[in-house]
Amino acid sequence: MSANSIELSSYRDQHFKGSRNEQEKLLKDTSTLYVGNLSFYTTEEQINELFSRCGDVRRIVMGLDKYKKTPCGFCFVEYYTRNEAEFCMRYVNGTRLDDRLIRVDWDAGFIEGRQYGRGKSGGQVRDEYRTDYDAGRGGYGKLLQQKIAPNTAAIV
Repeated sequence: MSANSIELSSYRDQHFKGSRNEQEKLLKDTSTLYVGNLSFYTTEEQINELFSRCGDVRRIVMGLDKYKKTPCGFCFVEYYTRNEAEFCMRYVNGTRLDDRLIRVDWDAGFIEGRQYGRGKSGGQVRDEYRTDYDAGRGGYGKLLQQKIAPNTAAIV
């Protein structure tokens, strides 16, 4: 790793299959990034347009609601090299995309099935408990939506 490489955050995927040491090693060598706080309306094309400014993007995997199969506010961006991913971490993390400040973090590597939200309602867990109104992420949080309109929450 280069002397001025980007530090690992304290966040770790709690569903990682393997030891903490294995996860740390993968995070230090990875060229895959987790991108969070996306609008549900941000397209793969918009993500590619922004992230390809930092290097050649190998693939983008959009995060999907596990029931509706619609975007749910995150994705994985895989570069060909660690250097391209580090450049992206340095310059894209905390920038605005679709009028939202996005979060970019290291990911141990995409594995099939991780593209689906882990929340009870199918999306991201954080969107279950949100109490604020966020138009870019489907309005109010899922639990609050159920309290406001219990018969329509499943439809929304």
